[in-house]
Amino acid sequence: MAFDPSYLHLVFPDTRFEAWLYGRASRDPNKRGESVEDQLGAGRTLCRDYNWSIAEEFKDPGLSASRHATRARDDFEDLLDTIENTPPKPGVIRIVVAYEASRYYRDLEAYVRLRAACLGAGVLLCYKGTVYDLSRSDDRKATAQHAIDAEAEADDIRDRNLRTAARTAAAGDPHGRLLFGYVRDYETVGGQLRCVAQREHPTTGQYVYRAMVHIDRGRSMASLLRWLNADPDARRPDGFLWTTRNARLMLLNRAYLGERKNGGQWTPATWPAIKGLDSPEGRAMFNRVTAILTDTDRRTQRGSEPVHLLSGIGLCGPCGDHAVLRGFTKTGKGRRRRPGLHCSERQDVSIREDWLDAYVELAILDWFTDKATALAALVPSSGDVEATMTAAQRRINAFEEQLREARALAEEFDETTGQFRLSAASLASMEQRLLPKLEAERKTLREVTGVDPVLLSLIHAPDPDVRWNGATGADGQVTEPGLSLDQKRAVIRKVVTVRLWPAAAPGVRGVEDGRVTLAFAGEPGFRDRPLRAPETAPARPGGGGGAGRGRG
Repeated sequence: MAFDPSYLHLVFPDTRFEAWLYGRASRDPNKRGESVEDQLGAGRTLCRDYNWSIAEEFKDPGLSASRHATRARDDFEDLLDTIENTPPKPGVIRIVVAYEASRYYRDLEAYVRLRAACLGAGVLLCYKGTVYDLSRSDDRKATAQHAIDAEAEADDIRDRNLRTAARTAAAGDPHGRLLFGYVRDYETVGGQLRCVAQREHPTTGQYVYRAMVHIDRGRSMASLLRWLNADPDARRPDGFLWTTRNARLMLLNRAYLGERKNGGQWTPATWPAIKGLDSPEGRAMFNRVTAILTDTDRRTQRGSEPVHLLSGIGLCGPCGDHAVLRGFTKTGKGRRRRPGLHCSERQDVSIREDWLDAYVELAILDWFTDKATALAALVPSSGDVEATMTAAQRRINAFEEQLREARALAEEFDETTGQFRLSAASLASMEQRLLPKLEAERKTLREVTGVDPVLLSLIHAPDPDVRWNGATGADGQVTEPGLSLDQKRAVIRKVVTVRLWPAAAPGVRGVEDGRVTLAFAGEPGFRDRPLRAPETAPARPGGGGGAGRGRG
């Protein structure tokens, strides 16, 4: 039979007791349960009252113990290992102490493992102020029943949570962890805290928008992280530093557009979009950022910032458009080290980096000076973002309203006819026709990107050279900042394809005519990214039918 702790010394006379304390709590944002620290505090009090020494404490905060758990309980595993592998001491009996049975397990398999460990090592089990000796059949029966009850309770909790999640999803209400940039309002309903609204945080909300703008303007993730981690107002709710992973998750999360994911589909939510993302232009910017971050050919910079303008962007003419140019350090006469670019595949072409950079930059500025050409190539004639998105949203609203009305009619019974107002077959037929159209309009809304703002700034700049390189006043102070290296690289990718060919003869200085070919957006031979596999490149000018143009 189970023992009251006050009588334990009578059952086991001349014995000293040592305790291992265990605490566990699932994630509990509303603070309705006992915290791990509260559980361990109760265990310490119990041990102090009965003069049990505490050998070690184990705790698993924020982790489920049910059979539906997705994360391992590391300290529970350590507890089992300690029970099984700690040698016995003469005159000492050990006790595992927890707040209640469900702290140990909500899964019969976990109970069986703990019971086997305690039984094999002669360790007692204590919870809810009662001590169990698992070598006794009645105590094994009692604890097994408690384990069954705990597992059943876990299943009931899960079912309630699933129903709540389904209800909040259908209503578009917030669910789960609070997003950075938002704040929630709570009310006490039936003795429990309930979220009644989610709105933009007055301080952190605009950091989400500004982070989108940062990436949209061609700046790097590394510079974004430096900015976010240096600003105290941009601190994450958990206090940890921003990393590439969680910044990327933030930038790709459509919840910031006022949407909620339900059954794999993003649908309108009850909370507002972040200011700046609540307009067609803002949604288009979000889509541009998504395209940038999900580009499978995008090379992320690891460690330092990029230092080469054309490395990884320029292509090798002889090898084909899968072979990019890479930076290297070239040793010349007098052992002077000069940075250069060469083919990443066979190093069969190479050139001084400053020569190629200057050549390409001058060509780009010349191209942007021709406003009509740049506009025609970069701004589509149907580029009215607001009109496109407004029309798509109007059609989405109409389709959703028609489906809602049809589903309501399918649930409404007509007493006079003895039938539902809309048959199941008619509803199914309507859904079969309308749902693909609805998804097509949603896809349109997700994919409208508009035009990169950096490209627009170059197109509309009175002097593209000033926008590209910046300007200084007579006193040497910067009067207009130029583009960063990240931004210049992003522009080059979207505007021109650079191909390098071998020099006509060794020792040629500068860029001779035809050695570099440039294919601008809208011209034959332009690629917005390198190929993944070898393919024949456009022929070199002068070699028969070459695409692109050489600038000398």
